This record gives sequence, C-alpha cells and structure tokens, in this order.
Amino acid sequence: MSEESNPISSLWPLVPSEAADWLLELCGDGITGFMPPAMPDAVWVLNAMYEHKQGPADVSYHEYHQARLADGSVQPHVVGGIDFDAVGIATGGGLGRSQHPGPGWRRLRWAELARRTGVAVVPDGLMPSYLCFPTAKKEGSWPLGMVPPTEGSLDRETWNRLIAILTQFSPAGPDTRCLAYYNPMTLGAIDLDNRHARAGRIGDAEILYGRSEADFSPSNLWAEDRSWVLCTDYDLWGTKVAGPPALINALLNDMEIEAVRLPWAH
Repeated sequence: MSEESNPISSLWPLVPSEAADWLLELCGDGITGFMPPAMPDAVWVLNAMYEHKQGPADVSYHEYHQARLADGSVQPHVVGGIDFDAVGIATGGGLGRSQHPGPGWRRLRWAELARRTGVAVVPDGLMPSYLCFPTAKKEGSWPLGMVPPTEGSLDRETWNRLIAILTQFSPAGPDTRCLAYYNPMTLGAIDLDNRHARAGRIGDAEILYGRSEADFSPSNLWAEDRSWVLCTDYDLWGTKVAGPPALINALLNDMEIEAVRLPWAH
C-alpha cells in the first residue's frame, strides 16, 4: 500500500526517522522495540488471554493439529523440504493484533491463571512472554479451551483502554501530539536502517490499531513532550509503560487493564 492510499496518512503522517533518535540514545537498539527505563516510574500492561466458558479442554492445540494432519483435514507445512509439523509444536499462540474471540469466551486474568496453576504471574527475572505459565500447557502447547496472549501487539480492548487512560494524563488531552514507532519486524523486516515513525493526536490513536500497514499495535508510542512512553516488544506478551507515578497508579488500579510491577524490569 502506497503512503498516498494509506488511510492513516492524513491523521498520522510519516515523519523523519530522527524523531525516534532520543529513544535510540536512551534505550539502544530498537529492532524489536525501544524498551525505556522508568520515567520515573513504570508498569507492565499484560496482553489479554481468554478461556472458553466450558473451561479448558483436555486436548491441546498440538494434539488437535496432529489429529487433523492424520485425517487429512489439513496438509503438512513443508518449506525447503522441511516438514515443520514434524519438528515443531503447535502452541496455540499467535503474533500481532488480537481481540475478544466472541460469544462463549471470557477474559482470563493472568492473576487467576497464576492462582490456579500455582505459579507467579511473571516469574522472577522474566518478562511477560511464552515462558510464563509452563504448567498450564501440555508439552508446550496450550489447551484448546484457552486463547493465550499474542506476541508483539496489544489486544484491541487493552489498546483502547490504555489510550483512554493515557489521554487523561496527557498535557493537552486528546489534542496532545504523539509519535508512534513501528519496529522493522512488524513491517516484514524489509528496512532495518530507517526508523518508521508517524506523528498525530492521541485522540486519533485508534486508527493506529485498526488501519495501520502493520498487523501490530505500535512498538512505541510517546507524548511529544516525553512525559510518558510505552513499548510493546515484538517478542513479548506485555507492554511497558513508563511515566509519572500518577499514571502508573491509574493503570495498576484500573478495572479493565491488568498491570503488574516487575522490579527486575523496571
């Protein structure tokens, strides 16, 4: 899609890659996203996961996929002579944007699953990722009755709520000028040298989720005055939000967003 035909170009036009230079200086390499330090505080917003109202199934995604391969319902995924279905595991996880699965499903809080499985929400020393909840999976594959968090992007509902809260803590409310950066991995890794950044109003941030050229929420979004910044790393199941304590406390106490402090990743 050309920039001229891109529906977000009028509200969030491209800006020179130098707009993200400060993040490069602050955080280092941003190939999967610029991960900021606390500014002065920080919190992790967790991507949503879901569970079917009938509960988790005994069958895992991998077992189900293998059964479909056996009966011919699906064909093996073979690339370059390598049968990836024979050497890999169908985990049930995804990459990029996601949203509520629809009727029959409910949101499953990380804290609830942690209590159920007897593990920490995020184990010490780790960040929110596929390494969490090992006991909830069968040989690395999630139960069919669960939809685990996706990597690299906020889910739609969490994105919308997070933007609403960020708007409340932005200097000009919905008119606050913000910048968005998409890491090269979200754009197919076709340009590793130029940083892809856009500028617009936080009041128009919804279009960044649903109409972007990337199938991901922005890797970084920040207020132009740098009063807050968020990072959604390509490899993680959560978004780090750095900013003033009042913003961080609002996220921790929100009824819709699930957020946690990770002292080792502060």
